[in-house]
Amino acid sequence: MELDMTKGRPAGLIFRFVLPIVAGNILQQFYNMVDAVVVGRFVGSRALAAVGATSTIMFLIIGFMTGMTSGFTVLTSQRFGAGDIKGMKRSVGNGAILSVIITAVLTVISTLGMRGLLRLMNTPEDIFEDAYRYIWIICVGLWANTLYNLLASFLRSVGNSRVPLYFLALSAGCNVVLDLVFVICFQMGVEGAAWATVVSQGLSGLLCLLYIAKAVPLLHPEREHWRLHPGDSRNQILIGIPMALQFSITAVGTIIMQSALNLFGSTAVAAYTAAGKLQTIASQPLVAMGQALAPYAGQNSGKGDWGRIRQGVRAAVVMSSIYAVIGGILLVWITPLGVRLFIADDLEQIMGYAQTYINICVIFFIPLGLIFIYRNVLQGSGFGFLPMMGGVVELVSRLIVAIAAVRFNSYVGVCLCDAAAWLTAGLFLFGAYWYTMRFVVGKKLRGAV
Repeated sequence: MELDMTKGRPAGLIFRFVLPIVAGNILQQFYNMVDAVVVGRFVGSRALAAVGATSTIMFLIIGFMTGMTSGFTVLTSQRFGAGDIKGMKRSVGNGAILSVIITAVLTVISTLGMRGLLRLMNTPEDIFEDAYRYIWIICVGLWANTLYNLLASFLRSVGNSRVPLYFLALSAGCNVVLDLVFVICFQMGVEGAAWATVVSQGLSGLLCLLYIAKAVPLLHPEREHWRLHPGDSRNQILIGIPMALQFSITAVGTIIMQSALNLFGSTAVAAYTAAGKLQTIASQPLVAMGQALAPYAGQNSGKGDWGRIRQGVRAAVVMSSIYAVIGGILLVWITPLGVRLFIADDLEQIMGYAQTYINICVIFFIPLGLIFIYRNVLQGSGFGFLPMMGGVVELVSRLIVAIAAVRFNSYVGVCLCDAAAWLTAGLFLFGAYWYTMRFVVGKKLRGAV
């Protein structure tokens, strides 16, 4: 089921490749969404607020690992595009070892420092302990998230976006069942929701591992590949760490925004949590378009076909912008119904907070889509610095708007944090892509003549 993305019509190829990624991303968001729905409906709005108060921390930690694993597999896709099978297998073994080391270190740091971070974020006292117990369990199970994301990224690097979807669908169903059993039957509260997530993610990762072992010999490292190779380690770290830091820098901005939001109390946090889940699901096609372009750019840059990369980007921008308009309109319309899935009490006050956030966000869906496209194309082509700086632009924008929101005690100001970050980072990354393709790549091509 491998797919050579260096051949065929770019628009049709990208569209077919992105569809399973969209479905997979929605299912992956389904994990935390199910936690929120079950906790909010069967434990209460404060428990929902506790889960929501940790969402930015989850984005910080899990986003770091997702960016890192995606970066480690860029080298794999480049060598696949270049036809270097031996080098590709070596990159798989090297990336796996690096991932194990970094996951272990991050697990220790996050579990030991979690209480201090929650205090720093002004987490309301009435939800503090539930929030701590939930996110601590997620951190303990970080290995499960890393296992799935690393193996799914390796499969996508050789053009296989369907198999990770199948396994994720199975584990999402498992998550629903475990949430209901742990939270409702065993009365485990937020801790039950967290354990359901970890167990289900571990299942999807193990299934990917078994599939690769049995059906994808291209991704089977030989014995000599199972060690750290200096050249591969340097390459993967230079791409993977900036990608991971880009996620983390963005997450720091959302933590600042969450800290400002927490000052409005648990009701506002619960509303923002419900609306944020809906917005996140609605934006997954935009995220997936970027994820599809990373292996597309990797394979074609490995082959040296930069003109084909530009063609793919143009097609992706058109498809992403069309969806941004249609998806935004649908999200505004469906928000009242969607919020009711999460919350059964304090509905009237919560609905106003939630609708305000959604109405502001959808206006900026087009620049949000551009962020994912240009960021992933640059990273997939091996350029990690400028996409990381895009994360810095997001951080600064969120910080400025969050400070203003606190200064004027404005919930609308908090909602504008995301909008400001998306607009400024989208413009920055467009400029970064234009500069890279015109000057950096142009210089490479002229030197090759």
